[in-house]
Amino acid sequence: MILFLRVAVFVACLVPALVLGWNTWLLYSGAGGDLGINPIETLTHQTGQWALRLLLVTLAITPIRRLTGWNAIIRFRRMLGLYAFFYAILHLSVWMVFDHFFTLSTMVEDIAKRPFITMGTLALLLMLPLALTSTTWAIRRLGRRWQQLHRLVYASAIAAVVHFIWKEKVIIDETMTYAAILAALLLVRVAFAWRRRNLAR
Repeated sequence: MILFLRVAVFVACLVPALVLGWNTWLLYSGAGGDLGINPIETLTHQTGQWALRLLLVTLAITPIRRLTGWNAIIRFRRMLGLYAFFYAILHLSVWMVFDHFFTLSTMVEDIAKRPFITMGTLALLLMLPLALTSTTWAIRRLGRRWQQLHRLVYASAIAAVVHFIWKEKVIIDETMTYAAILAALLLVRVAFAWRRRNLAR
């Protein structure tokens, strides 16, 4: 059953990338596609959204496990985290390729001058060590330090939500939904930590 669910989750996470890739292929082959009037903006928005969604789902795994007692759900966390990083890389790639055509000087200038891009870059950089240490070998090698390192995921999620809010420039339901979900997840973590401390006493 768990294997079937893992395969289903893997495929479900991959589908958005396949759809975007297919529509991009149709567009540049002259066959149309469904990327709207501003395809680059659509690709940027969709890849960024999926990165943020999957990052928040990854953060939700531990609270769900503790509240429901379904320990097997922890097996999905690594996959979801890596998919979040995958979509973040796609998000970065769209910006590098279509907005700046791999011109390093303009990319550095954009990061320095536009706060929301600076925050997005920070979110991705915080995800990088988490992705690199997601292997079984790294978990065993780092021991307790692995758990401490992977707490960076909360800082990355905060930076990602701020990036999205600043990018939109105005408060909309979508940005507030992501912010509310992140706030709830952080509050749950604080509550768990407070309860654990009281039990230790």
